[in-house]
This record gives sequence, C-alpha cells and structure tokens, in this order.
Amino acid sequence: MTTPIERAPFYHGGMRELQDRFDGRRVADGLEKHRLHFEFWEQDRTLIEEARFFFIATSYQDNVDCSMRSGDPGFVKITGPDTIEYPEYDGNNMYRTLGNIHRNSNVGLLFVRFDGKTFRTRIRGKATIHDDAETRSRHHGAKVVVRVTCEIFPNCPRYVPDLMGASASVPPNQFVPRPGYEPPAPEWKSRDYLKDVLSKYDPHRKRET
Repeated sequence: MTTPIERAPFYHGGMRELQDRFDGRRVADGLEKHRLHFEFWEQDRTLIEEARFFFIATSYQDNVDCSMRSGDPGFVKITGPDTIEYPEYDGNNMYRTLGNIHRNSNVGLLFVRFDGKTFRTRIRGKATIHDDAETRSRHHGAKVVVRVTCEIFPNCPRYVPDLMGASASVPPNQFVPRPGYEPPAPEWKSRDYLKDVLSKYDPHRKRET
C-alpha cells in the first residue's frame, strides 16, 4: 500500500487574509478545486519537454534566491506522473540554489513561453539532489541532478509579453553541454580575481604542466 504524500495547504493564512480583504476567496477556492493538479496535464508536458529554460525559487531561513536553469529542449525530463529531473551544469561555485535545496527541499518553479498566449506552468515542489552515476548518465554534462516532486498549477498568459516576434527560431546556446562538444569558458572565469582560484573540479581550470 502506497503511503499518501503529505501536502501543505495550498493557501496559508496570509493569502487568506488578502483574499478576504479583496473578496477573492471564492475565486481562489474555485481555482484550487479545478486547476491545481498532482499529475502533469498534456499542456504541462508539452511546455516542460520543449523548454529551454525555467525559473526556480529556493530559500533557507532568511536566504531567499531566485535563479534560472537552461539547456537544450529536453534537458528537463518528466520521469513520473508528478516528477521531473534537471541537470546542474558547471556553475559559479556559489551553490545558492543547491545549498538552499540541501537545507530546505521546498522549491517553486515557473515554466513560461514568452509568446503571449501559452499558459504558464507553476510548480510547488519538493526537491532532492542526486549524484549517483546512473541518474547523472541520463543528463549529459550534469554535475548533479535535481529531482522534484510537483504540485502543478497553470496560470493564464494574460500578462506574458510576446518576445518571439515573427519567428520562434532561437540558435543553440554555445555554453550548454552536448555529446561530442566542449562548451567554451564563460568570460567571468578569466577575471584576474578568479582565474587562479577556480575549483579543482572546474573544467576550465588551467592545468599544471
């Protein structure tokens, strides 16, 4: 028998106070009842599987952070009815996102296509960090892999700007790891105050001869 997942209430007291102040509780309850879901809908799957980026919010005590993760389409993988995985590539060694997740598994994700018409997919999730070889093998270039169990809530695109114009063609990002391709070093790694202190694991660290 599967143990049910314990889920926090979708709205906390502060949200309820503002809903009541502006007479929005009935709308909020209707949206929770009819739009909140715990398995990906087809529109979620399409947006996530085609995404070249998403935004992620994390926190631990007073440390709050919002960042973006990006890659080629398919870099975020749907691995279960309510589960996704994404790779953490070579970064700047601050570990703000991963560090927060290491201490607090609660995350918020936003998948959005800037075309002015596609529904956004908002996710409230529980994240875990995985560095075993089997998991990393599913994500080329991954330092570690983050797995997120999701509660999914779609938002209308009313205020999403159309930044795609007449063409949706976007060239590949030169910094994304791909089989048979070594990404160049970003500019910041050559700065005088950083170039000699890069991590010993950094792929762009100058090798001693």
